Amino acid sequence: MFQTYAQTQDVYGTWTTVDDETGERKATVEIYERNGKVYGKVIQITRESSRNNVCDLCEGEDKDKPVIGFEFIKGLSFKNGKYQGGTITDPGNGKVYRSKIWLDPDNPNRLNLRGYILFFYRTQQWIRVE
Repeated sequence: MFQTYAQTQDVYGTWTTVDDETGERKATVEIYERNGKVYGKVIQITRESSRNNVCDLCEGEDKDKPVIGFEFIKGLSFKNGKYQGGTITDPGNGKVYRSKIWLDPDNPNRLNLRGYILFFYRTQQWIRVE
């Protein structure tokens, strides 16, 4: 029982992304640790017509990578109760944002993800896959 509780108290695992404007489920992502940092990649896309998309608007090493398998969360570190200090890339427009993620304090099966450009930000809430 302790192990199950502990697993639901961190950001690692599989999450369903939800469009914050439409409420539509968009993708399934995996969040994991590598070398002490947090990373995330797309493992499934809900809409069949989008499953072969590539990040054609991305720059550098991410240009033209398939969205499925795309590592879009990079290099977050735990600080002040949140994972922050890394970036998130939107594979739809290729833009890279500073980001932070944290569990909803009222529901550890909800993950908040926020991307920043200057003083502007956008927050999405994802649902843990059980």
